[in-house]
Amino acid sequence: MTVQVFGHKSPDTDSTGAPIAWAWYLSEIRGTPAAPKLLGEPNTEAAFVLKRWNLDKPEIISGVEAGAPVVIVDTNNPAELPEAINDADIQAIIDHHKLVGGLETKGPIEIRIEPLACTATLMYKMMGDDIARAPEGIKGAMLSCIISDTLAFRSPTTTDEDRAIAHALADDLGVDIAALAEEMFAAKSDVSAFSDAELLRMDSKEYAVEGTRFRVSVLETTAPKIVLDRKDSLMTSMADVAKEDGVDQVLLFVVDILNEEATLLVPNDLVKTLAIRSFGAEVSGDTVVLPGVVSRKKQIIPNLKL
Repeated sequence: MTVQVFGHKSPDTDSTGAPIAWAWYLSEIRGTPAAPKLLGEPNTEAAFVLKRWNLDKPEIISGVEAGAPVVIVDTNNPAELPEAINDADIQAIIDHHKLVGGLETKGPIEIRIEPLACTATLMYKMMGDDIARAPEGIKGAMLSCIISDTLAFRSPTTTDEDRAIAHALADDLGVDIAALAEEMFAAKSDVSAFSDAELLRMDSKEYAVEGTRFRVSVLETTAPKIVLDRKDSLMTSMADVAKEDGVDQVLLFVVDILNEEATLLVPNDLVKTLAIRSFGAEVSGDTVVLPGVVSRKKQIIPNLKL
């Protein structure tokens, strides 16, 4: 059977590009038939990356069949995967997030999790010399993943390995990292076609704080005003999204990539309390600016308190 390779729901660039890269590696190098899949529509940046490198958009799937062979990349969190994921035959996990627990496998599997900014960085290391055999599109996708996850090296999650591998790929491709990043971030910032609910779910993860369940949404943009001009309707939509998704509150952090800061929307006293206790912020209105905060994984999630 063909191995299905996929990342998390609400796929960003890494969860779109990494499955493509690893499916290529399994099929062409290891001789194991594999196909990339998505668990949702890719965001605007990921869609740009597919077009930029002439890559086909992977099939979007809603679930996996019992016993189907799968490789999970860019997550190890069951909440971000198909509901019946433990009925599948999980053959490998390749990730750069903390170990959550809850996944069950049919037997011993290959697991590789490292403290890097990007799954593609880890895959590059795992491919070794075989990366030289990768076509331009695969290398381009991997470079784009690293640029996205590191915010072009602005994110505190960036490691020396992420930076070195990105430059190695860029040199190989003859690509200027800054120019590609500018195009990618412009694509990510174009959210005009999305509804409020789609924006709130676009790049989000569920997380519980002292028994209160949050959907923690992050919108990375070079044009934060476009999103913040919609703050009233976004805050109104938060209640409906929270109810539909079975959480208590949606948190929306609008990350200004260029100025390296986040603006948190503050629709009620719960979020106000969270902003004060988590970030030591002074909150006087319905938004609060958090200087230097750009990473959900390293700066937002670990600091959430009530």
